[in-house]
Amino acid sequence: MSDYLVIVESPAKAKTIERYLGKKYKVKASMGHIRDLPKSQMGVDVENSFQPKYITIRGKGDVLKELRTAAKKAKKIYLAADPDREGEAIAWHLAHILNVDENSECRVVFNEITKDAIKESFKNPRSIDTDLVDAQQARRILDRLVGYNISPLLWKKVKKGLSAGRVQSVAVKMIIDRENEIEKFKPEEYWSIEANFLKNNDEFEGAFYGVNGKKQELKTEEDMKNILNKLQDKKFTIDKVNRRERKRNPSVPFTTSSLQQEAARKLNFRAKKTMMVAQQLYEGIDLGKKSGGITGLITYMRTDSTRISETAKQEAKGFIEEQYGKEYLGHSKKAKKQEGAQDAHEAVRPTSVIRDPKSLKPILSRDQFRLYKLIWERFLASQMAPAIMDTMTVHLVNNGVEFRATGSKVKFKGFMKVYVEGTDDNKKEENKFLPNLTEGMVVEAKEITPNQHFTQPPPRYTEARLVRTMEEQGIGRPSTFAPTLDTIQRRGYVSIDNKRFVPTELGTIVIDILKEFFPEIIDLDFTVKMEGDLDSVEEGKTNWVNILDGFYKDFDKRLQRAEQEMEKIEIRDEPAGIDCENCGHEMVYKMGRYGKFLACSNFPECRNTKPILKEIGVGCPKCKEGNVVERKSKKRRVFYGCDRFPECDFVSWDKPINRPCPKCESLLVEKKKKKETQIQCTNCDYKELTQN
Repeated sequence: MSDYLVIVESPAKAKTIERYLGKKYKVKASMGHIRDLPKSQMGVDVENSFQPKYITIRGKGDVLKELRTAAKKAKKIYLAADPDREGEAIAWHLAHILNVDENSECRVVFNEITKDAIKESFKNPRSIDTDLVDAQQARRILDRLVGYNISPLLWKKVKKGLSAGRVQSVAVKMIIDRENEIEKFKPEEYWSIEANFLKNNDEFEGAFYGVNGKKQELKTEEDMKNILNKLQDKKFTIDKVNRRERKRNPSVPFTTSSLQQEAARKLNFRAKKTMMVAQQLYEGIDLGKKSGGITGLITYMRTDSTRISETAKQEAKGFIEEQYGKEYLGHSKKAKKQEGAQDAHEAVRPTSVIRDPKSLKPILSRDQFRLYKLIWERFLASQMAPAIMDTMTVHLVNNGVEFRATGSKVKFKGFMKVYVEGTDDNKKEENKFLPNLTEGMVVEAKEITPNQHFTQPPPRYTEARLVRTMEEQGIGRPSTFAPTLDTIQRRGYVSIDNKRFVPTELGTIVIDILKEFFPEIIDLDFTVKMEGDLDSVEEGKTNWVNILDGFYKDFDKRLQRAEQEMEKIEIRDEPAGIDCENCGHEMVYKMGRYGKFLACSNFPECRNTKPILKEIGVGCPKCKEGNVVERKSKKRRVFYGCDRFPECDFVSWDKPINRPCPKCESLLVEKKKKKETQIQCTNCDYKELTQN
């Protein structure tokens, strides 16, 4: 018989914690929530202060039986779910089911699964925070009121299987609004003039700035020609040289949002994948007996704080001084709390900076290693000294026409020795050196090149850009970003094109309906205010029932109006222009979970479906009869195969080229690497020059 029973959410976490606590403790997993609102009905008594009707989740009977048996044998029960609203709610439900007094010291929280952190947390148990529980309960009920009232309307009026969530609807509207901006965008012409200057044997680049010291824009070709006509020759006098030293500070450690964004940029991870791999690193990896067995490698990954514990700072300081030298030590600054951030616990960081990625590479999976390396480098860099850049700006003048050339070089790498933050446009920072130039010196323009440009529309949202925008606007919370993006894709409201969100016809129809009948659901300000109200419940400043009551009064009136006035919308399938080979009826385009596909219009009598094949203009090299088409695997990875499959089984991960190898006449393919494409033969050693 164990003296103490500890309940966590996952078996992986249970195994790790049990090893740290010793024989007197038995650690069991609840496998997430034990109770929830029923799926078959709303489960909220609107007439009775929105009281929820919780039931045991289907399939959790055996787990619950095991927990009850263990609870009867234990002297004391500790509830150690995750340190956030959701975790507090899980603990509260367990307390009710297992008859644990929620006011007793039964709740244990920790930000990292390490021996010291676990033992310390069990020295300081607390009661269940009912304000946190109320905040989670209010969010859950609010989402249930919206979803379980609007969704049936959409089923009746539009299509079965649709849903309208509070946060997901705002996300879809943002994607649609961006698409509308792109469609309405009118490009405007402008020009630039670039020049290659020569000083002795050194070449450097400059660009037109203005005339007589004033900046001037070149809006038309005529503006550009007027500037070129002003130039008397190709001799330019250096009018001014500005040299200065510039500091560049490191990025702060990761929050949930910034981790998802950087993993998308640098690792090409979807938000859902980032959180799944981060969960594995948090719950524990078996490092082997000599290295401490199962150990949590990162702190809790659902956070909006950039705060770091003093212990972690000191450990990082010692590591930096030992590995890089004292000059690389950063000056400790107090983390700024972002507006609207809950700041419940630390930033995402390694539990010990001494466990460097290189030492863990043989143990971790490829995805685990890459994400851990990203988190480790970001944290370490955040504690390092700023980089110091030497910058130089040169003003070159010819008859009043001014060009400017800028250059920079790294004087001291500082944090950049370890890590540099990525950018959404994937531009790589490069050193641009200028020769030793002084005022009064004359240089020659080797080449002067005018370039016509047109302004570009705002870009479509990538996952990273949408997460960042949602965070900046205060929509949702760290735990909601990944599930929201996953939901809007599964529902068919948006699709992915070239890693960017594109609204579907279905998504546009649903948002138009919400705009007409439930405008507050997709109103940004309303959503942000609601998040603030939920935060005030968590802080104990507001009663959760009052918030729901204030929302539901107007919402119920809108529901009744929508029931009467909303017209049925028929979404007609787009004809594909080909007939079904099974029954002869016309094939149409359908929207599924993974995008568009072809289906027979005679459904359900005929259930013929086909993927939409994209030809690449290359004949099949194997059967010589078919054509190579682009396909997608179950994991959405692009590959190439013969359109006569299964008669012909030709497949290739690399894109075939429509010409044979000049050396052996075999198939040529494109081998894609990060920022370059190389053409090579599949049979011999022939390769073509890398193309940027």
